[in-house]
Amino acid sequence: MKIQRVKAVARKEFLHVIRDPRSLIMGLAIPMLLLFMFGYALTLDVDNVPLVVWDQSDTPASRELISRFSGSRYFSLQSHARDYREIEHAINRRDAIVALVIPVDFGRTLAAGRRVTVQAIVDGSDSNTATIALGYAENIVRTYGRDVVLEQVRRQTGTIPRPPLDIRPRVWFNTEMVSRNAIVPGLIAVIMMVIAAFLTSLTIAREWETGTMEQLISTPLTGSELITGKLVPYFGIGIIDLVLAMLVGRFVFDVPLVGNLWLLLAMALVFLFGALSLGMLISIIGKNQFVSSQFAMMATLLPAFLLSGFVFPIANMPKFLQIMTHVIPARYFVTILRGIYLKGVGLNVLWKEAAFLAVFGGMVQFVAVRKFKKKIE
Repeated sequence: MKIQRVKAVARKEFLHVIRDPRSLIMGLAIPMLLLFMFGYALTLDVDNVPLVVWDQSDTPASRELISRFSGSRYFSLQSHARDYREIEHAINRRDAIVALVIPVDFGRTLAAGRRVTVQAIVDGSDSNTATIALGYAENIVRTYGRDVVLEQVRRQTGTIPRPPLDIRPRVWFNTEMVSRNAIVPGLIAVIMMVIAAFLTSLTIAREWETGTMEQLISTPLTGSELITGKLVPYFGIGIIDLVLAMLVGRFVFDVPLVGNLWLLLAMALVFLFGALSLGMLISIIGKNQFVSSQFAMMATLLPAFLLSGFVFPIANMPKFLQIMTHVIPARYFVTILRGIYLKGVGLNVLWKEAAFLAVFGGMVQFVAVRKFKKKIE
């Protein structure tokens, strides 16, 4: 491989990118647009769940329970209902996800020291939100019930009994448990995978469609020189995208970077090489810009979004899908990004993921070079 030939091809491809505004928009503007859209729209936090209350008791005890809900950041009290019909109407209109029904004898039964049942109606059409909201509601009611019992014991004995068990939770890494801190690093992996493969999927196919491949074939260029030269400009675009994404994550979404910045950049370059090589391989096989671009989107977007562990936990997937995720490079890069961003770990922990990305990039590049033929078929 001669460096001068690689530089000549890289210069030619760079000039094409500069002169083609569509390539620049796809390479720079679209990744930032996706990052902002997903960063703001995609969240796994369940806060301010709309709540409607039917308080049939209307006593200080029932109002205290209601205040526990309205004072929590997990619920937002929307209205007070007067019957089940109003509750049904609120849930059907999505004005409420949870309805709390307090019975008539709530205050009297509590004062007598007897057990009382409070009904929680949950909209199960969104099962994930419903499950989390129901857990919040059960915790608030359980805490309120414990406080009532302790107050009754204090009045009878003059002392407050000490609970036999005391749990003291401590959250490591993402201490405030903000889902955005885990989503944004994962987004960087997904966006880099999709954009990198999409951009390079057009390169070789464009040469065939425009008729310039015949000129390249007539030169002394080898397949490895042509492919490497065409990768260089998009490698630069990928680095710019990475830096911009990191800056947006830090200063717009306030995602902390705990680990080593240089290790993160090094791992990103390895991942970027594999993603660009995959797009190049697709372009070589497709020989058509439309076919190559569509196949690149299918081969990168869906696997990177669904099977990388970015949104959906891999452990919850069916067994055959869990096996499939082992060949998805975005899975390993998501793990690397979250490990460096949130945990601050190094290669002593992430060496397996790093090794897979390096092997993947090398294998795809090798196959791309072997598949490229300097002849017109």
